[in-house]
Amino acid sequence: MPEGATQTANAPMLRRISDYPSHWAGRMPDAPAMFFGEHRWTFQQFSTEVDRYARALLAAGVQKGDRVSVLSTPRPEFFVTFLAAASIGAIWLGLNPRYTPRELARTLSDANPSVVLALAAFEGENLAARLAEAAAIAGFDGRLAVFGGAQEGFEPVDGLLKAGEVIRDDELATRRAFVQPQDPVLIVYTSGSTGVPKGSLLTHFGLCHAYTTQTSHFDIAGACIICNMPINHIGCVGDLCCAPMVGGGAITFMERFDAPEILTLIDSGQVHCMLGVPTMLQILTELPSFETSDFSRVRLICWGGAALPYNVLLKLREKNVPLGVTYGMSEVPGSITMSALGASDDDLTKTVGRPTRSLDLRLVADDGKVCEVGEEGEVRVRHPSVLSSYFNRPQATAEAFDDEGYFRTGDVGVLDASNNMKLVGRKKEMFKSGGYNVYPREIELCLEQHPDVALAAVIGVPDELYQEVGHAFVIAKSDVNHTGLAEQLAAWCRERLANYKRPKRINVSSELPLLPVGKVDKVELKRRLSNAG
Repeated sequence: MPEGATQTANAPMLRRISDYPSHWAGRMPDAPAMFFGEHRWTFQQFSTEVDRYARALLAAGVQKGDRVSVLSTPRPEFFVTFLAAASIGAIWLGLNPRYTPRELARTLSDANPSVVLALAAFEGENLAARLAEAAAIAGFDGRLAVFGGAQEGFEPVDGLLKAGEVIRDDELATRRAFVQPQDPVLIVYTSGSTGVPKGSLLTHFGLCHAYTTQTSHFDIAGACIICNMPINHIGCVGDLCCAPMVGGGAITFMERFDAPEILTLIDSGQVHCMLGVPTMLQILTELPSFETSDFSRVRLICWGGAALPYNVLLKLREKNVPLGVTYGMSEVPGSITMSALGASDDDLTKTVGRPTRSLDLRLVADDGKVCEVGEEGEVRVRHPSVLSSYFNRPQATAEAFDDEGYFRTGDVGVLDASNNMKLVGRKKEMFKSGGYNVYPREIELCLEQHPDVALAAVIGVPDELYQEVGHAFVIAKSDVNHTGLAEQLAAWCRERLANYKRPKRINVSSELPLLPVGKVDKVELKRRLSNAG
């Protein structure tokens, strides 16, 4: 048992995601639940804080089905507010501090929360003032509260908490008794990679099932995980917070990605798991201190969202740590696929693992035929944990499911003989070149395997001869000379891709436009190309 980890029998499946703090407080009240800087909360203290915030929200007039929102970095306040809102039947959503006022206004207008809590400032940025500007743009008339400082026009969170002291135990218990497992609890907005973001409504059952399944599969009950992703992302609320909580483990909050500090925490034995994107792991392995850091108490390093470079995998293998890869999305909490324990290097770098237990997954061809092994098709999944709907978008909800109730992910994959799935690309990003279907993600993966490439994005552009061809945008690694790299990459692709898949143009640059969740904004790339032409 790693130092600081807590022994739990399993990750129990409770009725509501908000039931876990009190569940563990009753069984191991003094075990660590949250860390933030020098502060530490036991499960008893954690449960008490959730109750305090729940009373405050009730006193503020929050009703079942109302939305409650938080603008913050990854801090305990956001997760406590999420669980408090969930416990009384409200629906929570996170706001990313990187959003512009207009992006915040769009979310406020769509979700229309009754209460919004905001971190006053972070690293010199007045976040509350940015939210106030967004509220003015949106015509928002709900309550605004601030923590970690003061802001004109905002009431202090301490005042909300004080007002909540009048709520009796029986009032709180009565409200919580009406909350059902299939009630919506969380809105996670899609990335907007194909247009305007939509709010995925996720349920108590969905979160409980997803993260008890994931925690049990990777055998990480009782472990401490770092939370350092944006709070509007399902990876933050779900994989980095709900997952450790359901297994009786702890969360170490970190307001931004800090690679040296992560290694320090791993070396100290406080952190036993790291879940993130491959870029984070690449940065970690390139630090000089990585070689001497003690990973003997680490129980899992897992990634998703992109392929892990093979050279990074080899460096992680040197630490003799269990490794895993997952595939998921905002509409399906937890993992659609997970790698098997002890997966091979090829499985970890070329596939996203096997379909998650109890999740009904099929691949469907364009003609509606269910695909066999080796055939490419759209990934579709069916399970009660999948989103209940898109918030206030009945038409989009209806279009998202097929006639048999399978959710259309929009991703194209292929299953091999071992039931491992390889992702080929996004169905909506597919373009036809000379009559052939081309999936940009396949080309991007090829480019990102080049040792001098940090990130690649490919879009289809009009072509007089072939209808459409690929246009690649590449970010080179910081120490690489851009001169001649495009020619090198063209040769690289010629050796690895069929001629119709090879990008006809390759642009090398130092940055690309990004969506708030960190994905490349391909809509913006197309707009720039259109304007340039």
